[in-house]
Amino acid sequence: MLYTRRDIGKLALAAGAASGCGTTSESPAVGSAPSSMFGGVQIGIITYSFRALPGGAEEVLQYCVDCGLYAIELMSGPAESYAGVPPLPPVPRGPDGRRRELTPEEQEARQKAVEARRKWRLSAPMDKYKELRAMYEDAGVKTFAFKLPPAMDMPDEEYEYIWNVAETMGADHVTMELPHDDELLQRVAEYAAKRRLRIAFHTHGQGGASGFDKALAASDYTALNFDVGHYFAVNGESPVPLVEKYSGRIASLHLKDRQSKEDGGRNMPWGQGGTPLAEVLQLMKAKGYKFPASIEYEYETPEGSNVLAEIKKCREYCENALA
Repeated sequence: MLYTRRDIGKLALAAGAASGCGTTSESPAVGSAPSSMFGGVQIGIITYSFRALPGGAEEVLQYCVDCGLYAIELMSGPAESYAGVPPLPPVPRGPDGRRRELTPEEQEARQKAVEARRKWRLSAPMDKYKELRAMYEDAGVKTFAFKLPPAMDMPDEEYEYIWNVAETMGADHVTMELPHDDELLQRVAEYAAKRRLRIAFHTHGQGGASGFDKALAASDYTALNFDVGHYFAVNGESPVPLVEKYSGRIASLHLKDRQSKEDGGRNMPWGQGGTPLAEVLQLMKAKGYKFPASIEYEYETPEGSNVLAEIKKCREYCENALA
């Protein structure tokens, strides 16, 4: 069942009041605006975390409210779908459920769909995004980042569309993967500077101090969307020193618990891997860092549980670490 915009707002306030049952001094009191800030640290979520669930914009909003998370890195999927983007063909999969190669006919159909989507973006008004922002903010959910990665094959007008959506949604940075291509790095860095709205690079195994320094040197408007779980898994080192070192250039963090590479590198339920998540959060609290920390739910959902129940556990982990 989908709620109306008014229903979602009422649900958010009720959830906010319920979540304020004495866990921290910053939990919302009855009748106040809902919040997921604990100990001065803004805890949010990347909407990719809900990928296994129906992904409409209204449904994603309900998930955020249900989980008590009121700050988001918004993926382009639910946002553009709400705004009316032409859909892409579904990814073809074999009998085993894995992606298979496209047939020539499928390749042609997909290319036509990509071109239709690009044409739509170049003329799309921002009215639906204004409406979407109002719906989310009525429920207390603020968008701090928008993820639609700019690419080399995009015209400048498509870059303009990405940044226009980010601004319209109230985001203060756009996110993408850390580029391997120096030409792409320079292009996005220059465009972010032109728009005075940051591009923040999500880190997997790339980077480390030298890679981060290169990306951050490209422009005053480049930043990090630093994934502490990926960093630990690939490097086997605590990300805490780098969070402190780059704190002035971190736009947002991703939180996940992974094993080290030597132990298999798997995503784990929080507290069962090796990533020092509590230490990262406690550093943010102690130093008063203002960038948000996003839950990125990637571990396998345990039998007998469900996605939202596990995300609530991740939120509770953050709240307890920051108490």
